[in-house]
Amino acid sequence: MAEATIGRVLVTGANGSLGRALIARLAASGIASRALVRSERAAAAVRSLPEAPEIAIVDWSDGEGLARALAGCDAAVHLVGVLKETPTQRYADAHEGTARALADAAKRSGLRRVVYLSILGASPLARNACLASKARAEAILLEPPLETTVLRLPMVLGGDDPATWALRARARDGVVPLVRGGASFEQPIDVRDVVAAIVGALRRPELAGRVLDVAGPESLPRSELIRRAAALAGKRPRFVPVPYFAVRAFAAIAERASAAPPLTTPMLEVLEHDDAVDPRPACAALGIELTRLDDTLRRVVARPGAPES
Repeated sequence: MAEATIGRVLVTGANGSLGRALIARLAASGIASRALVRSERAAAAVRSLPEAPEIAIVDWSDGEGLARALAGCDAAVHLVGVLKETPTQRYADAHEGTARALADAAKRSGLRRVVYLSILGASPLARNACLASKARAEAILLEPPLETTVLRLPMVLGGDDPATWALRARARDGVVPLVRGGASFEQPIDVRDVVAAIVGALRRPELAGRVLDVAGPESLPRSELIRRAAALAGKRPRFVPVPYFAVRAFAAIAERASAAPPLTTPMLEVLEHDDAVDPRPACAALGIELTRLDDTLRRVVARPGAPES
């Protein structure tokens, strides 16, 4: 089937690492974009891009403002989401709330095509609060008349983001404490493959209504992921296993003691969730090829500011 022509694309959460990478990819592909952000500070991060897009500063509670931001766009890519819930940043607001606001504004403006980035493991039956919340947001955006494609993602590496920073730091450390000794399985994907998947979904309207698991080429224990990254950096870390019950107890105490805990129980559960899916069906549907894990890891362990290949 022939690929569809893409007009202007609205990108929510455009100031984040993935949002900025997507805007750069859209610009390189000759696709116009409009960044939707909530503050002037977020807008400044987008303006710093070499080819800055149009910018709309709108609060998610402003339905009319959201509809105006969508006016003239042919599609929207919804990147907003949180891993850690706090009293001022609830899962219901960040996931279901923004999904409903976007859906209502899209219906008002006439926009139909949406690509939503979710998370591997999202399910309405999930006991984890974050995964269940993400599934409810998916359901909202999959409601007609919207024509939504959902891309469920694992850890994304290679950008200017906390996951990449953390892996880089662990790869360079001599001693690395790991929950359960790093037994949980990761299936990281290169940020460049994620933006390629988004563009692939935008170009394929026949994928409307589909939920695709988009993951990296290898599923491996977290300890092995760090070991491989460390080897590329010329390091040999020593892992110190930390009991899961101890970390879970710390998270529970931190949630009660702080309005901004460094770790919460739902966050820990997501981080320890095993990612092990077959990425081939999604890659075939989206027309993408995955970057080799070691090639991604070389970019991760490169010194900050070093040119990327």
